[in-house]
Amino acid sequence: MRAVLQRVTEASVTVDGETVGAIDRPGLVALVGVTHDDGPEQVSTMARKISDLRILRDERSVLDEGAPVLVISQFTLYADTKKGRRPSWNGAAPGDVAEPMVEAVVAALRERGVEVATGRFGAMMQVRLVNDGPVTLVVDV
Repeated sequence: MRAVLQRVTEASVTVDGETVGAIDRPGLVALVGVTHDDGPEQVSTMARKISDLRILRDERSVLDEGAPVLVISQFTLYADTKKGRRPSWNGAAPGDVAEPMVEAVVAALRERGVEVATGRFGAMMQVRLVNDGPVTLVVDV
C-alpha cells in the first residue's frame, strides 16, 4: 500500500460538478493506492501512519490536532514508467480488490477518531487543494 500525504489548509473532490468530499480546515489529503498483496496489516499500518505522523504545523499529528483527512483512491501511484512512454498499471490491484482496502483504511482512521472525507472510488474526480508548506510525503507500507 502506498500513499501520498499532502498537508493542506483546505481540499475538496468534485465528481460531475458535485462536491463529494471536502475538508475546510487544515489537515491532510491522502491519495491511497493498493497493490496485489496488501491486506489487513497494511491497512492498519497505513491508518496509523496517516493519523500519527507529525507533519502538521509545529510537528503535530492529525490525532494531536483533531485535523481532518480527505482520502482519495489513486491506482496511478503504482504506475510503472520504466519502459516506453505508456505507463503500466500492473502493480495496482484491480478495483474489486482495491476498493475494500481503501474503505478499510477509511474505517480504520475513523476507528482512531479521525474525521474523514472521501472521494468516489473509480470516478473521474477533480481534486482541489491548497498545499500547506508545501509538505508532501510518499508513504510505503
